[in-house]
Amino acid sequence: MDNNLFDLTGKVALVTGASRGIGESIAKTLAAYGAHVIVSSRKIEGCEAVVEQITCAGGSAQAIPCHIGDMDQIDQLFGAITEQHGKLDILVNNAAANPYFGHILETDLGAYQKTVDVNIRGYFFMSTKGAQLMKDNGGGAIVNVASINGVVPGDFQGIYSITKAAVISMTKAFAKECAAFNIRVNALLPGATDTKFAATLVKNPAILKQAMAHVPMRRVAEPDEMSGTVLYLVSDAATYTTGTSINVDGGYLIG
Repeated sequence: MDNNLFDLTGKVALVTGASRGIGESIAKTLAAYGAHVIVSSRKIEGCEAVVEQITCAGGSAQAIPCHIGDMDQIDQLFGAITEQHGKLDILVNNAAANPYFGHILETDLGAYQKTVDVNIRGYFFMSTKGAQLMKDNGGGAIVNVASINGVVPGDFQGIYSITKAAVISMTKAFAKECAAFNIRVNALLPGATDTKFAATLVKNPAILKQAMAHVPMRRVAEPDEMSGTVLYLVSDAATYTTGTSINVDGGYLIG
């Protein structure tokens, strides 16, 4: 067996939402295993800070900003990747929107549209453009960061949960149709993780206590506890793994 199954040397990886939290951890992990990582998020300053940390640690990275809810910015991002690298080996769709926390009946059109534009339309067209580059280069790997909310809707997170369920279905659809091009597509389903994105949950003691009652490990995850699963899914250790969703949730979905 190859002793370097997780070696990503020579691979070009794009990680969205990589300026903080789970995305930042994924970007640093892929760089640590040899990939050149394109760190992408809405604001260039946050991306550049992560790039600096990666390069200081001996890795290779660059910052390209992109708001995946904006189709023009997606086109610009992939135009830059094509011009500068001519290929893409790894895509991690991690950027997400969750602007509304409240009863589903009170969801307004603005919150609905923003969530759908980023979490469904954004993931879809990032994947089509990424997969086209992979197809032209002989294959690649895509990981969609979904959520356990896509399986069991979170309280007062209706539209977010709906979009994450769509991401799980999207993962299977892309996996089925792209397998012939040697493109593998899988999903990571994080549980409660200590990030700014999840602050409504993890920073509210009452909500957190209620949520942890359903988690056998009785704690929230750290962002670094998500990146190892992504490393597996994009590496040669997972060459026969596609269309699957891996729960990293402290046991929440055991039931």
